[in-house]
Amino acid sequence: MSDQLSNRTWFGIDVSKDFLDVYDQSQHRHIRYGNQSDGIATLIAALSEVHDKAFVCEASGGYETPVATQLAAQGWPVSVVNPRQVRDFAKATGTLAKTDAIDAAILARFGQLMQPPVTVFATELAQQLKDWVRRRQQLVELLSGEKNRKQQLTGLGSVPLQEDVEAHIEWLEHRIKQLDETIEQLSQQQSQWRDDKALLTSVKGIGPVISTLLLAELPELGHLTGKQIAALAGLAPFNRDSGRYRGQRTTWGGRATVRSALYMAVLVAVRHNPPIRTYYEHLLSRGKAKKVALIACARKLLTCLNAMLKHRTSWQDESVTARYAPA
Repeated sequence: MSDQLSNRTWFGIDVSKDFLDVYDQSQHRHIRYGNQSDGIATLIAALSEVHDKAFVCEASGGYETPVATQLAAQGWPVSVVNPRQVRDFAKATGTLAKTDAIDAAILARFGQLMQPPVTVFATELAQQLKDWVRRRQQLVELLSGEKNRKQQLTGLGSVPLQEDVEAHIEWLEHRIKQLDETIEQLSQQQSQWRDDKALLTSVKGIGPVISTLLLAELPELGHLTGKQIAALAGLAPFNRDSGRYRGQRTTWGGRATVRSALYMAVLVAVRHNPPIRTYYEHLLSRGKAKKVALIACARKLLTCLNAMLKHRTSWQDESVTARYAPA
């Protein structure tokens, strides 16, 4: 719990596409604003005279970004939290009803009691990089879907439809190449990104696309412990034990895009990266399923990448083998 935030006046903001429902915990008052530039400006003006304030809102698919970033730009602490945490908190307090006003009140109470850490927002350039990386991922998913459709249409005799799908595939491939160039240019605009990318791509299995995705989607890389970064990426196994029962450890939560990228990287690493391949073969020899072994290797790879950026050292098979490979 943060001592700096313990005496703050907490405001809960329930965010939707069109509205911002704001609850003042100190005054027990609910006010609705529009989730547009005018509404956010009115909210900032209304609360500018309130001292020692803090805000908490849920991650709402990007609808929270304008208000959260503009409040943070005023120098006010803003915490963007996981909706699941807040819903579980509401149930724990016996609040089963759900409306926008109730959610805003629950958020304010959650902030006051749980003291969530202040969210650090990306710079404008970092946000641009993240947006283009996500746009590329969307087009890659569309391309995969169109290739599947092309396969399904083969032999059905619908020539005009096949030509339309092939034209769309060609456009998507061309557009993805253009985005690759845009993303590469952005990733070279900061010396820190250039240095980090050079370190990441020194690993067999990490190429330009995955290294840039890690820079955009996991800026905490190199600043946390191995356990913390694994949990953030959703690669940390959680216990399911009770009494004498010992349940199967499973990974869940975390950043899906990062986890997927690391999984693809480890598919290459287990063939071409000697330390990771040694660890993978060791897990298989112990009877682990292939997918379980791959997830474990992805976590091992991530902790190595985290250590590399933290200590500013490139990948070296000998040191990684000595430190990480099983005896």
